[in-house]
Amino acid sequence: MTVAAVVVAAGRSTRMGGAVPKQFLSIEGESLVTRSVRAMGRSDDVDAIVVVLDPREIGGAPERDLRREPRVAGVVAGGERRMDSVLAGVEAATNASLVLVHDAARPFVRPATIAAVVEAVRRHGAAIPAVPAADTIKRDDGTGFVHETLDRRALHLAQTPQGARRDWLIEALASAKAAGFDATDEAAALERAGRRVAIVPGDPGNVKITTAEDLERARARVAGDDLRIGHGFDVHRFGGERTLVLGGVPFPGEPGLAGHSDADVVLHAVMDAILGAAGLRDIGHHFPQEDSRLAGADSAALARLAASHVAAAGFRVVNVDVTLLAEHPRIGPRAEAMRAAVASALGVESGRIGIKATTLETLGALGRREGIGCHAVALLRRDERAP
Repeated sequence: MTVAAVVVAAGRSTRMGGAVPKQFLSIEGESLVTRSVRAMGRSDDVDAIVVVLDPREIGGAPERDLRREPRVAGVVAGGERRMDSVLAGVEAATNASLVLVHDAARPFVRPATIAAVVEAVRRHGAAIPAVPAADTIKRDDGTGFVHETLDRRALHLAQTPQGARRDWLIEALASAKAAGFDATDEAAALERAGRRVAIVPGDPGNVKITTAEDLERARARVAGDDLRIGHGFDVHRFGGERTLVLGGVPFPGEPGLAGHSDADVVLHAVMDAILGAAGLRDIGHHFPQEDSRLAGADSAALARLAASHVAAAGFRVVNVDVTLLAEHPRIGPRAEAMRAAVASALGVESGRIGIKATTLETLGALGRREGIGCHAVALLRRDERAP
């Protein structure tokens, strides 16, 4: 059976209170409707997608952008009510035998939810995802007082996508429209037409964006999911007259490294890792060797500046893992001090820093004790607290 998803994005979003309809509001540069269309398109059960827009959006940039999305087979104009828009979208899905109607304001629907609805529609003809009511529900008496307490064990909160045989849904919606009945969801129209609608487990994460507060929570949720990985590498030859410094920790009595700053190969690799993960330019750009003010500079201070650039870009450090490439010195006795110093420079707990070393088994320049190299890998997360 061919399955079409109808994504309804024709509302004017009066509850959101803004000039822009909520389906076109952005989360990380993508509109809610685009995210919802892509969420439906990630399901292997969906063969085609029809998007329903306000007639005023037809022919404009929103329609052109949506037509470029994979699996979008058509974009049609909606009607005055949601029910009218759904009917227009279902009628446009001419090649489908089953249809799934999904709100453009539910961008977090998962393939597992879609699959469960499709399977139930194939078995029963109609189905919706729903979650049990978690709170005690009161019915008011119309004057601001409680009339009764409802038994929440029999109550569910309906979600989308709601699915049905296409012929059933067209018949139910057309009948409701002719009778002047405003079905607020597809199940209501199907119930009125005498069709039984199966309930499958919904997903608490499949939230609907209705208010400005909902949108802010959705933005924070997406930001929290934005992880970035960066890699840094640095190498310095022996030959400096200064004390050897690794990871912000001095190693008195060991040969120093040559370099414009204090030649801390560990912190230099770490800085490049976090800057790269944030999509920023490398330490050579931020701290050029041509800058005489940086001669002999403390790399821990430079790392603090690099971390501030990362924070300004909207990210925070999750963890950093360092591998030192050196025949000597042995870092084991100083590893904890190095972890603490790197963590302090980045503004994180020391438990988020890994420090380890390996030798080169006398192979190559580093194996011949001509210098020290270092690899660093950093994981950043989008900071939901950032503006």
